[in-house]
Amino acid sequence: MTRLKVLFGLAFALASTAALADATSLRFGLEAQYPPFESKAADGSLQGIDIDIGNAVCAAAHLTCSWVETSFDGLIPALQARKFDAINSAMNATDKRRQAIDFTTVIYRVPTRLIAKRDSGLDATPQSLKGKRIGVLQGSIQETYAKAHWQPAGVDIEAYQDQNQAYADLVAGRLDGTLVLAPAGQSGFLTKPDGKDYAFVGQPVRDDKILGSGIAFGVRKNDAALRKQLDDAIAKVKADGTVTTLGKKYFGDIDISAH
Repeated sequence: MTRLKVLFGLAFALASTAALADATSLRFGLEAQYPPFESKAADGSLQGIDIDIGNAVCAAAHLTCSWVETSFDGLIPALQARKFDAINSAMNATDKRRQAIDFTTVIYRVPTRLIAKRDSGLDATPQSLKGKRIGVLQGSIQETYAKAHWQPAGVDIEAYQDQNQAYADLVAGRLDGTLVLAPAGQSGFLTKPDGKDYAFVGQPVRDDKILGSGIAFGVRKNDAALRKQLDDAIAKVKADGTVTTLGKKYFGDIDISAH
């Protein structure tokens, strides 16, 4: 009887391994309302840097991708409920999120930067911004960062429900600057007529606990096999220049290298 149990266990293990080896599909979860990361084209097809990276990773891993849409705040619960296999939706790997799910290797890093008048002489430091008014998007990681690092030094942090309201107040002179995710600031303000006298000032700010270590795929806790499979594929598309090329396509000169 003991020998039969051992043989049965061995057969089950081999079957499980075969099933894993035969897995050829991957379901990505995303919220398709965040260009240029992920959005829908006029014909309803998905587009954006994360879509292109996802397809490249699947090709490198010899997987067939499919996409499941849900709200951003519902992505982690839906992943845990096995509605899809991995999150691919411009999600920063933060300490808080790591309490609920695991992440792959960071694929790229999107900097958070300060926008101000070109000739303002401002820098993205507490010392330079003391006594200044800086706008942030309400509920964003940029708001959390500014309130943690700048507000205690005497910087007035103003939170807005809509980032466009912050841009309007910046142009009207009611703000001295606004802290934003760089690609959003580039496409949403600096490339528009109202942004012609403004620019990114200082260096990107960094706090991995608040802002995250970079964009990665989210996977379920202890899903080590899938995480390794994706990590190996991510390494390939980073090494062959795919991620760098896509970064230039969608973000221009913004440095998205993960280091």
